[in-house]
Amino acid sequence: MGWKPKRTLEECDEILCAPGMPHEMETRIIDGRVQRVYKNLWPSLRSFWLWAASEYKNSTYIVFGDERASYHEVYRRSLQAAAMFYQRYGIRKGDRVGICARNLPDYLVAFWACQILGAVSVLVNAWLPAEPLVHCLSHTGCKLVLVDTERADRIAHAVPRLRDGGANGFVVLDAPGRSSKWEGIELWQIVMRSSASSSNDALALSPDIQPEDNATVIFTSGTTGLPKGVLSTQRQFLTNIRNATAAAGRAALRRGDSASVAPSGPQSGLLVSVPFFHVTGLTSLSMLATSTGNKIVLVRKWDSVEGDRLIQAENVRVAGGVPSMVADLVDRAAASDGLTLDTLLFGGAPAPQVLPHKAKTAFPNTVLSQAYGMTETNSIAVGIAGEDYVARPTSVGLPCPVNDAIVVRDGVTVRTGEIGEIWLRGPDVMRGYWGDAAATAKTITEDGWIRTGDLGRVDDEGFLYVHDRSTLVKDMIIRGGENIASVAVEDALYHDERLAEVAAVGVPDERLGELVAVVVSTKPAYHGQVQEAELLALARTKLPRFAVPVMIIIQDEAFELTPSAKIIKAPLRKLAAREWERRKAKAPARL
Repeated sequence: MGWKPKRTLEECDEILCAPGMPHEMETRIIDGRVQRVYKNLWPSLRSFWLWAASEYKNSTYIVFGDERASYHEVYRRSLQAAAMFYQRYGIRKGDRVGICARNLPDYLVAFWACQILGAVSVLVNAWLPAEPLVHCLSHTGCKLVLVDTERADRIAHAVPRLRDGGANGFVVLDAPGRSSKWEGIELWQIVMRSSASSSNDALALSPDIQPEDNATVIFTSGTTGLPKGVLSTQRQFLTNIRNATAAAGRAALRRGDSASVAPSGPQSGLLVSVPFFHVTGLTSLSMLATSTGNKIVLVRKWDSVEGDRLIQAENVRVAGGVPSMVADLVDRAAASDGLTLDTLLFGGAPAPQVLPHKAKTAFPNTVLSQAYGMTETNSIAVGIAGEDYVARPTSVGLPCPVNDAIVVRDGVTVRTGEIGEIWLRGPDVMRGYWGDAAATAKTITEDGWIRTGDLGRVDDEGFLYVHDRSTLVKDMIIRGGENIASVAVEDALYHDERLAEVAAVGVPDERLGELVAVVVSTKPAYHGQVQEAELLALARTKLPRFAVPVMIIIQDEAFELTPSAKIIKAPLRKLAAREWERRKAKAPARL
């Protein structure tokens, strides 16, 4: 392993979960299932927000361009919004409020207003086309719909239809002016003024919100059909706040330090470029910042130069995200004198094997942290950080204290080291898909295990390794009976530092079933300078013969990504299939 931890994993968990600690656990029966839960968790998002707003009252909460707002200012505005929701639109506990917008300060104001009332925040993917977007709002029966200007343009035609389905209010968050240009859609600034004098009324309502009451609906990506609404309870959502700090606590204990260190010095920031409608952006990064009194530094759209500037200007100590974002930060660190971080986060997709090493070289004093989870687990269920991650750069870590992970194939848990489907269990697993009992039953077993659809294995110490994300069929390339993990092929090519993105896909073959093909995009500085022959030569030095690609397509254009910045492989598969057919037609004898 290359280093000697000061404590065993068992000793670390005993300290981390000791009585009185944030990760202390107890056993409860929830919906007929025995669950380990965090004993000291807030009972509701309302109580969590009231605590944070009081605890960090005078600290900066949100930074967005030239706009800055303290915890108290956002708290005051959230009470005002809650009063407006209650009085003007009749929002009550359990009612759904749809929010569909890019990241804006008032997005969080609206989210907290929902939670003050015990309403369910329905967070819709803002990048969806009009019809799937409208479907998400109508399917969940949203009583109030909040959008930004782009989404207002997109749904304006459907306002009458949504009204017929029970919506009685539409408000655009970021349109300054005296009147709305959209029929039936009001302006946030105007309706907020109407409740300015009654904000305390919302606090006095004190709805009886229990840990097992509904809290949020967050949608799956919907790349193979209409998005599914992941319904989560207060406890399921809040569990991630503790899970988000478990790996870092273990890492500190493994080094011989205490599990947590009280912050000192100037207030630090946490960079958030992932959309709030994704669990990484809201459930993990933003809630982690809120729970620790950090400021949330919003990035309108990820840009490495602007990210570098904000990290230095706003004392950002925690940053990261999907591998492409981490790679950008690593590149910037080499070109910047002042880019330092306390924690660099990996998540959303498996990191190329070489990236953690590069990151540690670029940020030698930074704690590297990797996490694994999904929308259906409210983000993190497994994590790793510090020296354990450096020693195991391909692992996503150990289950969080309240989570279990097993690897299953053909209905049987496999032996250590064997590959199968990853199943997860814990109090963060969703209640179910909104209005879709059949899909819920297909995904969650009767005793609470969620079938992730991801392939992985567990080593003899319990560390989990993900071989392909949500790709049980599509990304495991099967060549003549040989199973080839796409991530292994991608890792090999990521050794070429000129490449920005790498995607391994299968192309059809009459004799072997599938062959390995790869599509890559190049970093801007290397456009037009990377040759296929060079990359094939590299692959031959890193991969077994059967896994070497038959073809590598090089493009300068960046890949199409999901809102959480994961590579969308479907168009790349089509591109590779077309190109492979073209090449076969051109030179059948050679191919």
